[in-house]
Amino acid sequence: MRHRDGGRSEYNSPKSKQKKNYSSTFKAQVAMELLRGAKTLNELAEQYQIAPATLSAWHRVFQERAQTVFQQGPTAQDKEITRQNAEIEALQKKVGQLTIECDWLKKI
Repeated sequence: MRHRDGGRSEYNSPKSKQKKNYSSTFKAQVAMELLRGAKTLNELAEQYQIAPATLSAWHRVFQERAQTVFQQGPTAQDKEITRQNAEIEALQKKVGQLTIECDWLKKI
């Protein structure tokens, strides 16, 4: 499909060279539309003014991460964050204890 501006669509125009940030909700919505198959990748890219390569990348990531929707229990990343938070809490307690001891020794 040729455009009036010499064949360049909006997502290839110089004005759109700035990096656009799309919400995760929007990315998921567009990726699901592509999965439904009612429109082709190029049709959706044109509709939303997104480069086809960008839309393809969203689609790939969406499919790769789809399995996490049905995971039960904490992920390995969640477990690591919990462990790190416990370690931080223990270290903060230790710092508090040492600060009190240091202050007490200064008074002597």
